[in-house]
Amino acid sequence: MTRLNIPLLAFTTALIIALLPKASMGTVEQVAIAWEVASPCCTDSHEITSCRPDPICSSFTTDFTDLSRVQQNASLYDGNATAYDWVVNTGSLVASLSNDGARLILTQNNTGSKISTTRYLHYGTIDFTLKTSKWAGVVTAAITMSDVKDEIDWEWPGADTDTVQTNYWFLGVANYSATEGASSSVSSNTATNFHTYTIDWQENYINWSIDGLVVRTVRKTDTISEDGRQYKFPSTPSRVQISIWPAGTDDNAQGTIDWAGGYIDWTNSDYLSNGYFWNTIKSVNISCAYDTASTRGATGWAYSGNDTSGIPVVTTTNASTLISAGWKRIAGVQINNREIGGAGLHIIIGCALLGGVALFY
Repeated sequence: MTRLNIPLLAFTTALIIALLPKASMGTVEQVAIAWEVASPCCTDSHEITSCRPDPICSSFTTDFTDLSRVQQNASLYDGNATAYDWVVNTGSLVASLSNDGARLILTQNNTGSKISTTRYLHYGTIDFTLKTSKWAGVVTAAITMSDVKDEIDWEWPGADTDTVQTNYWFLGVANYSATEGASSSVSSNTATNFHTYTIDWQENYINWSIDGLVVRTVRKTDTISEDGRQYKFPSTPSRVQISIWPAGTDDNAQGTIDWAGGYIDWTNSDYLSNGYFWNTIKSVNISCAYDTASTRGATGWAYSGNDTSGIPVVTTTNASTLISAGWKRIAGVQINNREIGGAGLHIIIGCALLGGVALFY
């Protein structure tokens, strides 16, 4: 028969209190966060989307003829957003042959290339100046993406170099407006001419602009759910990402292949002469919306759960964003190993095991 062992449970609790220094206990209380099903997915990996706080936004401009602020090897990125503005997550970013920026490349073997900012934007404006890809089945994208899959998109699918598509997602679910995305005409060929594509993301609206002209607006008030309880509008800190990816392959659904203009032709003369397909990024300008007393001096964004309508609540924090800070999730609690010390962490693990014995025998 399973019984609760009260004396042993009391002993375990007393042991935790006795062994953990008071300062450490206070730190654990400060960094402990209750597990929320809808909170950002958290792993112990060295990816940017691990348990660490998201590095807070800082306005900057990148001229992609200079790649000194780009970490080309994502495995070497240590979470220090002051050292790099961008990380190459997959594939390769190479200098343009025309010295007019940098190319994200797609080969038959690399499944595409993607770069992400090291910092997270929580509302603001992003100007992408670029030339797109131009081949059937190949997609260029310039987007914002949060850890909970809020997303705002510019996308150029396939060989269509006259238009661009816009969309947004709320917690991983697509566009809640009347249409499944929208298309806009561009004044000249998107692959042979640079254009500036802007996302103006504010608390109450999103504007998409091409060369300074607004082509689409979504207002937060237009995204209210049918029951009136929830605005299905992107509202969480997001990285800025640019990519080139293969939609026209058997790995994708037929609808995706058709959307991208069909299958990729790997015998295309451009591919054979260069060894890859590509897009060209000239520059990106990011202007953060927030510059308030609460954000000045803060190092990162953090999640503190969900509000009553189920939308993640975002706060600021001064906790370290470095991988070496040792953010972990143990038994549903987020703990900064660096702050409590290795010994403190071992005590917590030991006590968790002891607690399992103490509760039932």
